[in-house]
Amino acid sequence: MSKKQTQPKFKPGDRVAEKPKPHGVFATSVETLKRIKPYRSQRYGTVLDTVYKPTSGKSTAPYVKIVWDNHASAMLHAQSRICLEKDLPQVTEDYFTTRN
Repeated sequence: MSKKQTQPKFKPGDRVAEKPKPHGVFATSVETLKRIKPYRSQRYGTVLDTVYKPTSGKSTAPYVKIVWDNHASAMLHAQSRICLEKDLPQVTEDYFTTRN
């Protein structure tokens, strides 16, 4: 018996952003701060496609192919780590209220 495939949350052309993530990185040197700075900024991009990748069972999980602003090539991300750009303020507020 096959499992039901999860419906994609995003469609091609949607503007998206990465959901907030904890930034508990404490750097003691200027070199380290410079090295991690590009990974701490908020990314925005456009959805190109949805790809289904197999999970550990017989089911598949949707991944979103996104081209981020200021990047030439597309990247694949789990749709659970992405939200619509217009929803980011509310998602961020919810994230930080539930973490405290």
